[in-house]
Amino acid sequence: MSSNEQNHNIASSKFQYIKVDNSSIDKFQPALQIYLMQAVLDSFVDGVLILTTQRQLIYANEYALDICHQLRQNTQNKNIIPDEIWCFCESMIEGRKLFPKGNVSIEIDAKNQVKLRVRARWLDWNRSNQRFLLLTLEDCQQTSHSIAIADAKKYGLTEREAQVWMLRRANFTYREIADRLYITINTVKKHLKNIYAKQQEMMYLV
Repeated sequence: MSSNEQNHNIASSKFQYIKVDNSSIDKFQPALQIYLMQAVLDSFVDGVLILTTQRQLIYANEYALDICHQLRQNTQNKNIIPDEIWCFCESMIEGRKLFPKGNVSIEIDAKNQVKLRVRARWLDWNRSNQRFLLLTLEDCQQTSHSIAIADAKKYGLTEREAQVWMLRRANFTYREIADRLYITINTVKKHLKNIYAKQQEMMYLV
């Protein structure tokens, strides 16, 4: 008997007693699918909302609820879906013939300094004639902050350079950065020049 045949027999002997009861799996399949889908959505970095065309909330992960709460601060709107987001949804609903598949995005710059990138697409459910809107909410400031932290590690920025770069990534002007860090504009320019030099050096190494 060759070594390959022996290995095959050993492998077969290890797994011949394993039996899968498909009937028991099928029984729990719908609940399992729902649980797994919710676990995936809850783990998303971005906020996720599913709405009806009547503004009824079907699903929201924790991050989406937090963003909605921030948008509703200092307003009289008691609806869980903030007006800024719903106005975008209404545009989608009115223009559904122009965007039958959805995949539309917009940036919302709210007065309370929450800046969002909202993406939308249509969801069709075979068991119902109703259509749903799937929205993903990305906090632009949080994304910019995360990218700045990653850049600081990647390019080996000093602590002060990292602070300057985080503010610059958040679209602060030179004057605003200087005022925030209690340094001069020339110092801000010097730090940014060093940052760009480190980036260029890293590109040449690659």
